[in-house]
Amino acid sequence: MQDGSLRAYPLKEEGISEGALKDYWYLNVHDNDNGQIRGICCSHDDGCLITCGGDGNIFTFDLLSEEEVPKELKVMIPPPRRGLEKEKATEDIKDPDAYNIEEYKQKEEHERKMKEAEEKKNKKREELSALRQDFVLLLQKNQELPKHMQLHREEFEMDRRIFEELDRQTLQRIQLVQKQLAWEHEKQFIGLQKLQKQFQDSLEFTLTVHAIQSNHQISTYSLLTVSEKYAQDKKQEDSKGAVHKEKWTGLKEAEQAEEEISRETSPNEAERLKTPDVQKPTTRYIESRRQKIRRLIEKYDALKAKIMKRRAEWHELYKSKPRRSHENSKDAEDIKEARETIGCYRLKSATNYTLTEDERINTEKKMMQLAILEDLIHKTKVNMNKEIVSLRDLKVSTIDEIKSLVKEVKSIQANLDVSEHLPIPPIPQLHPDEVPEKIVECSSDVLLKFKEEQEAKAEQEEPLEGCASFRAFRHVFLKTPPVEEGDAMVQTGDASAVVTGKQEAYEMEKVEPTEMELEILMREKIKNLYLQETLIKKINTLVINFDAELRLLRHKKLKMDVQMKSADLRCITCCEELLILKKLEIHEDLLEEQICAIISKQEDIHSKLKSCLAQMEDRKSEIVMLEEREKALYASFEASLGENNEFADVLTDILKKEVVYVEKEEVRRKAGEQNENEEEDDEKPDLKTDEENGGSERIVFDDSVCPEGCSEDLFLNTIQLRQQRIGIEKALQEEKKAAADLKKEYNALAIKAKEIETSLDIKNRELEAFQWEKLHKLNELDVVVPLRLHQVQCLDDGEMPRDFSQTLVFTNQSLQYLKKRIVDLRNEKIMQREIHKKAKEQHKQLIQDKKEMEMEIQGLEERCNNLMMEKFGRLVDFEEVQVHSVNIPREQMKVRIMEKEYEHFVELKEWEEKIVVLQHQLAKLTRENTSKLHQLNRFCHEKHQLETELESLTTGQGGEFEGTRSADIKETARLESRLMHMTCEVALLREEVS
Repeated sequence: MQDGSLRAYPLKEEGISEGALKDYWYLNVHDNDNGQIRGICCSHDDGCLITCGGDGNIFTFDLLSEEEVPKELKVMIPPPRRGLEKEKATEDIKDPDAYNIEEYKQKEEHERKMKEAEEKKNKKREELSALRQDFVLLLQKNQELPKHMQLHREEFEMDRRIFEELDRQTLQRIQLVQKQLAWEHEKQFIGLQKLQKQFQDSLEFTLTVHAIQSNHQISTYSLLTVSEKYAQDKKQEDSKGAVHKEKWTGLKEAEQAEEEISRETSPNEAERLKTPDVQKPTTRYIESRRQKIRRLIEKYDALKAKIMKRRAEWHELYKSKPRRSHENSKDAEDIKEARETIGCYRLKSATNYTLTEDERINTEKKMMQLAILEDLIHKTKVNMNKEIVSLRDLKVSTIDEIKSLVKEVKSIQANLDVSEHLPIPPIPQLHPDEVPEKIVECSSDVLLKFKEEQEAKAEQEEPLEGCASFRAFRHVFLKTPPVEEGDAMVQTGDASAVVTGKQEAYEMEKVEPTEMELEILMREKIKNLYLQETLIKKINTLVINFDAELRLLRHKKLKMDVQMKSADLRCITCCEELLILKKLEIHEDLLEEQICAIISKQEDIHSKLKSCLAQMEDRKSEIVMLEEREKALYASFEASLGENNEFADVLTDILKKEVVYVEKEEVRRKAGEQNENEEEDDEKPDLKTDEENGGSERIVFDDSVCPEGCSEDLFLNTIQLRQQRIGIEKALQEEKKAAADLKKEYNALAIKAKEIETSLDIKNRELEAFQWEKLHKLNELDVVVPLRLHQVQCLDDGEMPRDFSQTLVFTNQSLQYLKKRIVDLRNEKIMQREIHKKAKEQHKQLIQDKKEMEMEIQGLEERCNNLMMEKFGRLVDFEEVQVHSVNIPREQMKVRIMEKEYEHFVELKEWEEKIVVLQHQLAKLTRENTSKLHQLNRFCHEKHQLETELESLTTGQGGEFEGTRSADIKETARLESRLMHMTCEVALLREEVS
């Protein structure tokens, strides 16, 4: 079933055996590839077998009974054909695009339908063309009729809504086509823009504007592109400026935000200060005392600061007092800076001409100058080109306005007689060189013409292929007879209108005008003559104004040409200078690199010198500190000895002389370990005498034993101080050794720094010599300076000199500046003389005032001292009196006492409240105990009464009670139980009371 085949096996009712499956019928009806059998079933009467395949086919088979099946079915096999070997085998179709049978049938069906559709379209077209011809004939007949019998064009329309619907459908189709072609239109538009940018925008057209009434003309400049390096540098500078601007704005915004925050917080603080907490009277008094003390402290601090400030001012004043041979450092610095930056006013060709660092020229600066010059030239030319283009636009607008005016003049002259016509000025035309951009522009007519040419070439190269329907459709599509008929109709209509117009004019001529009509015609004639004259004057005015504008701009451009020529000469000079600088650049860069390397070394040496100085200062401070510690140690030792100590000499020897023994013991120990006795003995020589050594050894020998009669604590303290002294002396020796090493290193670095400074001076002199040589080579270049005759001032007896080698060329600005500077210097000299004279007079007056002030101060001091002696009996320092007028620590202690008293008062009040509460509790318990005692007393009385009653009952012998013996026994038992219960309660109450 997988390959679409079917097998039928004849089975018997006896059963299935292996031999029964050998015979079968094989039926192959479905497709072998796609005809897999999907379903198989029998009919309801078991007469047919139905199969369904994957190829979409359904087959039915008749099921025969055993009687109907023939016994032997032999198939007649036809004999093989003869001559098959000679016949040519059919070729297989190998083309993958070839049609199969189904596709060929579908194509034939499609062509048949298309042919029928084309036939129907042709019939409809023929009917439409016949209707159009009939309609054209009707229009012609209508035109031939008299005017009062003719039908208007609107009367031929059956229904206006039909045309509106057709227009709406046409508009919808146009919009749909525009939407479908929007993406393609945008794609083609972008491609066109790219092509224009690549080819058309890169072209530079030279525009020439011609005058209308004269031969004057003006042309634009042919622009050159600015150097790319300058554009990149300019972009970088612009980006840096933008970055700095952003940073500045960011800082400004941050400051504004901080100010706003401070403004927001300040009112909150004011409110918090305005609403203090409610305080108790005692705390308020304490707080007032605190504020008083705080004010006193602030006053004391202010006075102290004022006194210190006054002292500092006096100190600074005396310190700033110049000596007699003193020179103002600021003036010296200004003079030095002026000498360095004032520049050299000698000739550049002089041997002693010097250059400042700002005036030195290198390759980068020269390239930047050249680029800036080119940019200025480019901007100036661009601005002039814009003005010329605006002049061309003015001419275009003027021509359009003249055309409209000429049209009005012609319409006015149509109503006038030919003898009254004034000559109309000719309409100016644009020259081809005035609109050069139209050479590369393409209009729709040019594009259509190009398209037709391309189609014609394609038709010649490749013959047309296609079916007849396509040719017929293309013939009908390209055929445009209705348009021609419409044109003919319009022409006939125009001709009829002209004929009728002539007939009407002829009829009007026949009628004689009245006086009123003649007067109206006369007025119209005068008006038309005035309008004709005015419009012609306006045309002439437009032409004259345009020519005047062109001449003014031409004069301006001629002046600019002179400036541009001088700028070009300056560019040439800059290029020559740049070539010279390029040649000398390698040597200059080498010198600058050497100077930079020396400067870096000098900076490193200076940093090392600073670090060495800092370390030396640290070592000196450490040495001073150790010496102070040693002095403090000896002072503490003397303080521990006291006065008139018997063992002072012995303990002093232990403190001082034990150092030698300790050092010897250390040397011996090191010698035993490392065998270096001689080296250690040389490093640490024994400076003591033999007697002192012997004495020290004796003392060290007795070191472990305290001398008789000496305090043991004092002896131990001396031993500890000795160990501290040994450590201090060792540290001091190490610090001194380190300080000596640092001093040696500092001296070596100082020598090296001097060598580097000398080498730097040598290199700077070499660089200055090289700069002068470079300047000398630049000065050898010839510079072209265009001058006019009135600009030459060096005349020889009123004649022009032949040799200009000994002359100088100044710009007007620099010459005016020099003249102005001469006048300013003269005025400044006069002013300085007056200032000097006034200063002398002021100096004399100040000396006299100083003497008078000294005498007055001396008298006041004597008077003050006399007053102090009379009042106090001695001289008093009023500054200290003013400072110590209030005992601030005492006031602070008073406030602290008040605080403690207040705290104790609050604590006592709390304890009193606790005592009152406890007293109330005690009274309550007392009342409860009293009530319990009263209850106990009552219970005792009741007990006593019951006991008496019981005794009376037990002792009585009444006969009346004999019969009731059992009842009495019960009552007695009840009373006894009650009595026991009451005794228990009384015991509990007693416990509670206790």
